[in-house]
Amino acid sequence: MPAFLNSPRRVGLLAVAAMALLALGAAALAVRAADGQPAVAVAPKPALTVTATVAQRADIAVGLSASGNVAAWQETLVGAESNGLRLAEVRVNVGDVVKRGQVLATFAAELPRADVAQARAAIAEAEATLADAVANAQRARELQASGALSAQQINQFFTAERTAQARLEALRASAQVMQLRLAQTQVLAPDHGVISARNATVGAVVPAGMELFRLIRQGRLEWRAEVAASELAQLRLGQAVLVTADGAPPVAGKVRMVAPTVDVATRNGLVYVDLPAPGSLRAGMFARGEFQTGSRNALTLPQSAVLLRDGFSYVFKLGADNKVTQAKVGVGRRVGERIEITAGLEPGTRVVASGAGFLADGDTVRVVDAPPAVIPAAAPAVKTSASR
Repeated sequence: MPAFLNSPRRVGLLAVAAMALLALGAAALAVRAADGQPAVAVAPKPALTVTATVAQRADIAVGLSASGNVAAWQETLVGAESNGLRLAEVRVNVGDVVKRGQVLATFAAELPRADVAQARAAIAEAEATLADAVANAQRARELQASGALSAQQINQFFTAERTAQARLEALRASAQVMQLRLAQTQVLAPDHGVISARNATVGAVVPAGMELFRLIRQGRLEWRAEVAASELAQLRLGQAVLVTADGAPPVAGKVRMVAPTVDVATRNGLVYVDLPAPGSLRAGMFARGEFQTGSRNALTLPQSAVLLRDGFSYVFKLGADNKVTQAKVGVGRRVGERIEITAGLEPGTRVVASGAGFLADGDTVRVVDAPPAVIPAAAPAVKTSASR
């Protein structure tokens, strides 16, 4: 091989020449393309397929928010009526549903039964004594006119008759007490309801009046809401309420009573709300609620169209070229699957209804119109915090 080809300088010159030839070839191709028709601009590729919707006006409920505790409508204390008896059997436990007159527990009945038997024997003896006294008094009445008996003797027979009658009545009354004591060896449910507490222990000898069970009457619960005194005038009996506790679905209720007094320390009044179907709510739970006080016409969107980013609420407006523009909006109440828009949007504006979470400002999208929305009329609303 010739020596001049092995020189590094010669090799570099050859490389530069090759690159120049390539550049000239590219320029020639460009000139030929310029002589022909102009190149067609490539349209931007859609970033995502989304559904579109239009902001619509609808009547939504206007409510008053409050908080309070869930409690039993009425809680009955079931106690021991007899004194000094031993508890022999307990038939119910906490959470059991019972009916009026159902036996909840029984006491040992041997001693009351013996007392009843003794009282019956004493009554039988008194009846025999009374029969003898009545016979003697009758003979005294028959002989009174003949003078065979003195007035003192006749009076003694009459007194013995009245004494025997009084003793028999006293023994019968005592027997009724013994019979009642025997009946009290069975502890009965005073009403339909649910057992909420149990203090009865088998074998215990309990005094009269000791609490054995607690019963939520008829299983009814109520929500006791604390409402500011200045807002009590907005509430009325029978008003619809939506009560929500953490981890539990909303429960519908109705105002049963507004307390006639206001707490002097908090300036709040209690509002009692009946919960006909409490669901998973339990007595003692803390809950929040919304009183439906009226309705108003407002602009709404599906909740899926509103995004929460960095503490603000946003929607993506759709332009004529299917490009999206991010816009900050103010939000208010929720009505079913829709949310109130308080600022930042005009009626009739087309926005992205679903899929907005994957978009950025200025993206081009492929649009599929969503089916017409079903807007509930003035349903109970849930308040949300408005965006700043």
